[in-house]
Amino acid sequence: MSDEGLRVLLVDDEPAIRRFLRASLVAHDYKIFEAATGEEAISAVIAHRPDLVILDLGLPDMDGIEVTKKLREWAKIPILILSVREHEQEKIAALDAGADDYLTKPFGIGELLARMRVALRHTVPASDAPIFTTGELSVDLARRVVTLAGSEVQLTPTEYDLLRILVTHVDRVLTHHQLLREVWGVGYEQETHMLRVNISNLRRKIEPDPTRQRYIVTEPGVGYRLRSDG
Repeated sequence: MSDEGLRVLLVDDEPAIRRFLRASLVAHDYKIFEAATGEEAISAVIAHRPDLVILDLGLPDMDGIEVTKKLREWAKIPILILSVREHEQEKIAALDAGADDYLTKPFGIGELLARMRVALRHTVPASDAPIFTTGELSVDLARRVVTLAGSEVQLTPTEYDLLRILVTHVDRVLTHHQLLREVWGVGYEQETHMLRVNISNLRRKIEPDPTRQRYIVTEPGVGYRLRSDG
């Protein structure tokens, strides 16, 4: 997918940050819109329909997490959080609210561009070809068949559900709470030990070397990410 002409909404109450981001992204052929408050951000998404939102958490009228929740009520647009807040709980709250990724200030423009490219990828395989492949791992979502280097891998229903959720959100961090809620249901969000055990069992079956995290990457204190080849 070409980045040329893609529309990005910058949401930050600091004009200097917006100027820096605008100059950097325009140089890479992105079309830029700006907002300084949460309300402006929501209005701008409606008016301009951007392909990606870059969102600061510390806005004057509402927290960026609240903006994310409001947007997620009706929009699937990728949301990349930029913030000076470094605490894991802040990252978890933003991701749980529906953000796609989280980058802590200060950051390099190269890393930002890379995170943007990941967020802009289509996260759900096309319905006419529901086969996900990365490295030697292949997941046929229609037939519920998993193969590694051409050999079928036998997974338990829970292990398959975990892998399916990771595949349909490839390259996106999923928090412990999100995975527990998606696989086990509401009320299991605190059962992190159960999640760790199942992730460990899944790794033993699909990782060429379970100690090296080729496919399922741990985001310490936050959750897990399925890494693609891209």
